[in-house]
Amino acid sequence: MFIKALKEKKKKISVIGLGYVGLPLALELAKKFSVIGLDISESRVEQMKKGVDPSNELEASAFLDKDIEFTSKTKDLKRAHFHIVAVPTPVDDHKVPNLRPLLSAAESVGKNLKKGDYVVFESTVYPGCTEEDCLPILEEKSGLKLGKDFKIGYSPERINPGDKEHTVDKILKVVSGSDEEALEVIAEVYGAIITAGIYKATTIKVAESAKVIENTQRDLNIAFMNELSMIFDTMDIDTNAVLEAAGTKWNFLPFSPGLVGGHCIGVDPYYLLHKATKLGFSPQVITSGRATNDGMPAFIAKRLVQMLIKKGKNPSQCKVLVLGITFKENVSDIRNSKVADLIKELMNFSVNVHLTDPHASPNEVAHEYGLTMIDEISKNYDAVIAAVCHEQYKKLDQGYFKSIMNGDPILMDLKAMYPTPPENGLEIWRL
Repeated sequence: MFIKALKEKKKKISVIGLGYVGLPLALELAKKFSVIGLDISESRVEQMKKGVDPSNELEASAFLDKDIEFTSKTKDLKRAHFHIVAVPTPVDDHKVPNLRPLLSAAESVGKNLKKGDYVVFESTVYPGCTEEDCLPILEEKSGLKLGKDFKIGYSPERINPGDKEHTVDKILKVVSGSDEEALEVIAEVYGAIITAGIYKATTIKVAESAKVIENTQRDLNIAFMNELSMIFDTMDIDTNAVLEAAGTKWNFLPFSPGLVGGHCIGVDPYYLLHKATKLGFSPQVITSGRATNDGMPAFIAKRLVQMLIKKGKNPSQCKVLVLGITFKENVSDIRNSKVADLIKELMNFSVNVHLTDPHASPNEVAHEYGLTMIDEISKNYDAVIAAVCHEQYKKLDQGYFKSIMNGDPILMDLKAMYPTPPENGLEIWRL
């Protein structure tokens, strides 16, 4: 029996892609099974061999007493029998899904696929991608046929970076398979490590769809909050005060305005849009929500410039400090950072911008966005933008901001971290 052979370690599991999704999953599986962890980055593999998580999410202790072998050689996949693909699925500069990492992973697995093997995809995709894009590659490269020789499935990842409570084993796992037998085997493999339970989706496309709408729903709710914040800003009404009052109703949903970046909420809707458009359907609500959220950096930059001019200052002669560039609080991930977009919008107004972040790598920021982070915060800032809710920033107070700013200072509190009303002449603007 397949699952028995896995548990007795006569067969191995491979996890392809050891980022913030793949690595925690691989280590969790390695508590019960023999695992091959594959990442195409040799430098990352060398770090993991030393018990270091390149994503800075896991402690060294997470690597101890695990039956796992890290490799960058795709030929090692030949020794595995249950393959899990967890590579990134980003969008390009034109917001078009970039499937190259996924299709490349499918090709690597296909070249090493054997009769009786299973392949499960975890990467976020549009409905139909697993069976219409990945499966043909698996069959072509292996010379094998689905159902007769091997089986496939889809199980969407639900990892939340920086969340130490909802870890991979504590998140309800949705699974799907190419047939009933595949579904049962896949559910049993994941069920061996997931304590929160397993949900068996009726089809692979249902599981794919469920994943992509989870973040699309959040994107739309945040877009609504952002639109409200722009409306209330023109009326000089505190959006956060409005949300607090509305939140007293039992069924009011607790969303708040903000910059929507990262590799999930700001990306996944484009996969659904891409598929819908290919089918001849033009989504209005999703498109509108994306436009609103993508437009927030420009709105915030323009608003700050207006405030500086109102104070009689020339934006091109102003110095602004931006606190935080990671896509969310207390993580090092800078992918799809909307703070970077905000900084570039300010630079278009010739504003002198200083950037700092205790979690971000200066080298990664320079490579990804061409931005330079300062080594030390200086003085005489005309404005400070608190962009990311890092724990270090939450501890700051109005007195600190006043001490590093000049006359008529502005604090843009994008995450509503600091209490109002302002003190000592400090003007506070919040989304």
